[in-house]
Amino acid sequence: MLELKNIVKKYFIGEPNELTVLRNINLKVLDGEFVSIVGASGSGKSTMMNILGALDRPTEGIYSLDGQSTGSMTDNQLSEIRNERIGFVFQTFNLIPRNTALANVELPMFYCGMGKKARRERAKELLALVGMEDRMDHMPNELSGGQKQRVAIARSLANNPSIVLADEPTGALDTKTGNMVMDLFLKINEEEKRTVILITHNEELALETQRMITLRDGEIISDKRISERGRVS
Repeated sequence: MLELKNIVKKYFIGEPNELTVLRNINLKVLDGEFVSIVGASGSGKSTMMNILGALDRPTEGIYSLDGQSTGSMTDNQLSEIRNERIGFVFQTFNLIPRNTALANVELPMFYCGMGKKARRERAKELLALVGMEDRMDHMPNELSGGQKQRVAIARSLANNPSIVLADEPTGALDTKTGNMVMDLFLKINEEEKRTVILITHNEELALETQRMITLRDGEIISDKRISERGRVS
């Protein structure tokens, strides 16, 4: 379970241009949930994702992961959490241009010390999961945007994380391709039983999730359960 308690995030503290991006955020995400965080540009979505992903620390408040507060963790401990327990998917894919699709998926496992044979077999399995087994030897510049994002999703699962954080993962894709990517996240959530947190400005995509949290000016203004895909309860 992820839990944010009274989270505040400020920048330029003590300066004339001090900026408060998140204000008194309280949120629980249970294991296995598919949650979307929506809001306009500047609402604080990406800042919240950075805190949830242990990429940044809150100015005030407590972030707990499976009951353990991250506030007293060292940078090395937070790095271990990011590498082993959280998978990231970004709008710009962030694939390494000089590596094949297969090598891109293998990379997180390499940094975890997995042997060559084991990580190659795992990477092939993950590429098959996202329908990219016939493109594993292609370089990123030989792939379409949707194919790059599928490789990025496979990479996010490399170290078997319990949580997948996706920041505007369909933002650079056309509607049809974006829907295909959303179907993959649904599959990861329903079949792989992973917690998925989707950051998006698109409420239509958010309605594909189980729960929609809306941010405005750094505050949660609504937290709605979605009883059926596309229907808010």
